[in-house]
Amino acid sequence: MGSITLKNVSKVFGEAKVIPSVDLEIKDGEFVVFVGPSGSGKSTLLRLIAGLEDVSGGQILINGKDYTNNAPADRGLAMVFQSYALYPHMSVRKNIAFPLKMAKLDQSVIDKKVGDAARILNLTDYLERRPSQLSGGQRQRVAIGRAIVREPSAFLFDEPLSNLDAALRGSMRLEITDLHHQLKTTMVYVTHDQIEAMTMADKIVVLNRGNIEQVGSPMELYKTPRNIFVAGFIGSPRMNLLDGAYAKSKGAHTVGIRPEHVTLSKESGLWKATVSVAEHLGADTFLHLNVDGIGPMTARAGGEFGATYGDTVYVTPDDSKMHRFDDKGLAIASPLTGA
Repeated sequence: MGSITLKNVSKVFGEAKVIPSVDLEIKDGEFVVFVGPSGSGKSTLLRLIAGLEDVSGGQILINGKDYTNNAPADRGLAMVFQSYALYPHMSVRKNIAFPLKMAKLDQSVIDKKVGDAARILNLTDYLERRPSQLSGGQRQRVAIGRAIVREPSAFLFDEPLSNLDAALRGSMRLEITDLHHQLKTTMVYVTHDQIEAMTMADKIVVLNRGNIEQVGSPMELYKTPRNIFVAGFIGSPRMNLLDGAYAKSKGAHTVGIRPEHVTLSKESGLWKATVSVAEHLGADTFLHLNVDGIGPMTARAGGEFGATYGDTVYVTPDDSKMHRFDDKGLAIASPLTGA
């Protein structure tokens, strides 16, 4: 069991309300990702769950029991940090075994747990090496292995991939996702990278200035963002947000259209545009445009769409995929989107 419930949880540093008040239900076995920009409170919220920060108000329940005032070691959780925090003088085997040694478990039990974790994480051939002899991805797997052997109710990950290069981040995303399927243990994962959130999560919690803007599956947030903040944060490249006369013609203060929901043509279309930057990525081409009467816009086209700086193209949005927002930034239920 690894359910986590937050009831009116708040955190205040001096005069600053970092977490005003949060209610959240994390079910046993879920992979939940906290995502948001720098300063959104996502790491603070994770540290409150772990017990590394004291709450200013509210309750934290783990498996239905109140652990609000319990020490981190008593919560049955395991945390994996951004820094690997490995002991450089110890082998991989000893690093993974360290929490079990501290718990004074029998050596035969320790050997079995370390062996099982190493097998799951493909570290069996590296058990006698020291951290300095490992790649960044391997070191992070050792840190995860040290968490696995504790058999926690839930794993807490605080931006564990941010120190890795792009290729390693991609492979480690797959490895952590696969690990979740193998262990079937609750995982709470903090990141500022919405691509990590979209590709890894069962459920995403979008945070902004300590408040939860929306909770839902990746596709729920992509298809039906609750407000402009979520609409602009989820999706890559970001949604185009347009206001002015065109938005008013659609009965909204602001309308949103994703780069992949426009059609591009070199002959005709609703809007005439000039290419300012063309990003050719192989399978996709992203065009950054200046649209007459509208302003800057990003459009996604197939990789074979030939365009370069200064070219004229025509843009036609798909009205059925358009999002509308009122003057408070909240989504408007609309026949355009079915929201």
